[in-house]
Amino acid sequence: MERIIKTMDDKHRAKALDFVEKVFTEYQDANEGKTVRALVEEIRSKRYYLPELELLMCDAEDEIIGYAMFSRFHLEGKYENELLLLSPVVVKTELQRQHISKELLEFGLNKARELGYQAVLVEGNPRNYRSRGFRTAADFGIVPCEKIKLPFIECLMVMELQPNALQHISGVVDYSFYETLSE
Repeated sequence: MERIIKTMDDKHRAKALDFVEKVFTEYQDANEGKTVRALVEEIRSKRYYLPELELLMCDAEDEIIGYAMFSRFHLEGKYENELLLLSPVVVKTELQRQHISKELLEFGLNKARELGYQAVLVEGNPRNYRSRGFRTAADFGIVPCEKIKLPFIECLMVMELQPNALQHISGVVDYSFYETLSE
């Protein structure tokens, strides 16, 4: 199957929202689908949005089969131009486990390095991210605020994009500046 990675364009903007909502609805439920869709819309509307890091993977018919968004993120008002948040990462349900997310992440991480970002933060299943080089964020002094309920502290992970980047980046992760995640 032909796979093409590209940055977001006008043709795919609405389709990407539908794709994200559909996959998260299939994975969890309709409420989760709507929440993740709203998060993407909110990120797009804020200063943290980086159009060059909103990525799609399309098949030969130009249908979306994968999606990943990296956006600027801050810890306690610091590091906004150094730290990225990876969320969401989505793969068409019937095509999961075919390295689509791996290819999207590698593309995005390389692009983020080229753009000069220092590190990427992600919340998710450690089994999905450890093999890509992510490590437990708490080991670097990056911890979730009290409102963030994680199944395990290891679910909040970070990856250095530049050598020793995390020596000077630490703080509390708080999503409250996103209305979608504060409700």
